[in-house]
Amino acid sequence: MIAIVDYNMGNLASVQNAFAKLGEKTIVESDPAKFKDYDKLILPGVGAFGDAMEHLRDRNMIESLKEYAKSGKYMLGICLGMQLLFESSEEFGFHEGLGLIKGSVTAFDTTKFSEPSTKEDKPLKVPHMGWNRMFTEEHPLFKNLDEEHYLYFVHTYHVNCANKDDIIGRTFYGYEFTSAVAHDNVMGIQPHPEKSHENGLHILENFIGL
Repeated sequence: MIAIVDYNMGNLASVQNAFAKLGEKTIVESDPAKFKDYDKLILPGVGAFGDAMEHLRDRNMIESLKEYAKSGKYMLGICLGMQLLFESSEEFGFHEGLGLIKGSVTAFDTTKFSEPSTKEDKPLKVPHMGWNRMFTEEHPLFKNLDEEHYLYFVHTYHVNCANKDDIIGRTFYGYEFTSAVAHDNVMGIQPHPEKSHENGLHILENFIGL
């Protein structure tokens, strides 16, 4: 059974509906004491990093998530949920994260330019929103997907992964940034698979099969 962590910081219904399309029943779980009872865990998230960590702290979920990661069971962070897996974020000040993957979260460098145009270079706009390609490494999460495929993104901050071996997906927006990570049983993807049609459903299906 797969649980979707409910800490009041994500569109849980859309994630649950995506799994339902694959015939997989999920439970939206708000009791951290029950996390250990599930085979897999989804950590979704929409909003600001600091607010998300405060919600997790207020609900006594931080230690339960860390213990779950130590158990060896698979955990997948989605969008903000992926960023929370890291050690810290600079979004609206400094905030500590879960520290399950080494690295930090930083804002897009808007002094960079978007892909060159024949007319002029356009300054990078944030948030990074819409369809973009992800270039992936060989990993079970991306089994039977093309090496590059389009997924749906909505974010203003991105992760800086300290260990290159933890990077399994990269995307270009003004410059290359890390868009998917995996450290042992803990994984994260910056785009929203539940909004990414067939490619996104295929990633979730691969997660089910781990």
